[in-house]
Amino acid sequence: MIDGDTIKIAGGEIVRYIGIDAPETVDSKKPEECYGKEASRHNKELVEGKMVWLEKDITNRDRYHRLLRYVWVGDMLVNAELVKKGFAYSYLYPPDIKYQDIFMKVQQEAQSAMRGLWSTCSY
Repeated sequence: MIDGDTIKIAGGEIVRYIGIDAPETVDSKKPEECYGKEASRHNKELVEGKMVWLEKDITNRDRYHRLLRYVWVGDMLVNAELVKKGFAYSYLYPPDIKYQDIFMKVQQEAQSAMRGLWSTCSY
């Protein structure tokens, strides 16, 4: 586990979730952001010790050489689940936009319901 939108999988690869952004907890150049610990903890609960399926969009890796993927646990798209519960927000990363409509929809629901970071942080 790295943080709220990044994981390390078996074999050591680091995977950055496509289409979302979670508050930072591990950037040495920035202070920990509001709801960062909660986002990291929830991400861990969703994926740790579970078989995940990684889905590629257009771009294979980011500038930090992390794999860019949609992460699935069973039929749950973890990227969307984190946004839906208010642990992350939709973030457009063209050309990787396959599920962006879903991310925007669940973000609007989370904002309206004041879930997670939407109830605590000023974004």
